[in-house]
Amino acid sequence: MPTPELATLLVSCPDRRGIVAALAQVLYGHGANILDSDQHTDGVAAMFFQRIRFDLAELQTDKHTLERAIAEVAERFGMSYRLIYAQQKKRVALFVSRYEHCLYDLLLRHRSGELACEMALVVSNHPELEHAAREFGVRFVQFPITPETKAEQERRELELLLAERIDLVVLARYMQVVGAELCARFEGRILNIHHSFLPAFVGGKPYHQAHARGVKLIGATAHYATPNLDEGPILEQDVVRASHRDSVEDLARKGRDLEKVVLARAVRSHLEDRVLVYGNKTVVFD
Repeated sequence: MPTPELATLLVSCPDRRGIVAALAQVLYGHGANILDSDQHTDGVAAMFFQRIRFDLAELQTDKHTLERAIAEVAERFGMSYRLIYAQQKKRVALFVSRYEHCLYDLLLRHRSGELACEMALVVSNHPELEHAAREFGVRFVQFPITPETKAEQERRELELLLAERIDLVVLARYMQVVGAELCARFEGRILNIHHSFLPAFVGGKPYHQAHARGVKLIGATAHYATPNLDEGPILEQDVVRASHRDSVEDLARKGRDLEKVVLARAVRSHLEDRVLVYGNKTVVFD
């Protein structure tokens, strides 16, 4: 049998009749074999979303012809779409400060084959975690940041990301607010982990805020970074029980375990092209 050559089509558009049939027909007509398909309709927003994964191994035309045919369907239905070929692995940059738990977790998951990507860079504003990057054979670059140098250093970070052809930036407990230009150039491609169940306890020291409020659940939230702090589209969340006996340190310890899992789920969803953003919300296909 031919070796599978996989591709994914992500579609969003105003909802109307005939969309599913039109997409299936164009793929079938060019010899693509649909492996799985998932769809969602937001009745309030009157929007349609679909993810189709298919095999190109027995394509009867060529990729460019198929791309033109998909573009014609997209124009007819007013679609926004992305066509992604699986053989083109995404290049990832991990941004960290001094907390190491999320960094190590992602590097270990990548080494074990859980995350299909190229770990291209570890970027930090501190030197402490250079040893971790070297341990996994990943290039480490430090950009020391002060209030006076922040704008210039972020410009240099952006230049590096573009030069390295980075597809996804993961803020793995990077304790800096990302500037507007970087957010704009990587819109929908900067993932952040926030150590609370947003929209509760935004900003700094959320575990201190949770302890002061006496909550019985604490959470972690993975979202796309935007210029508005902790307000970007949410991909993944989870919670763990808290007790009146828990200190701030206990909450932070419980939270670290949660942060790793939530961030890894979000990174995997993005790498597998399962996420569609609309407004300030996401559709995350299973």
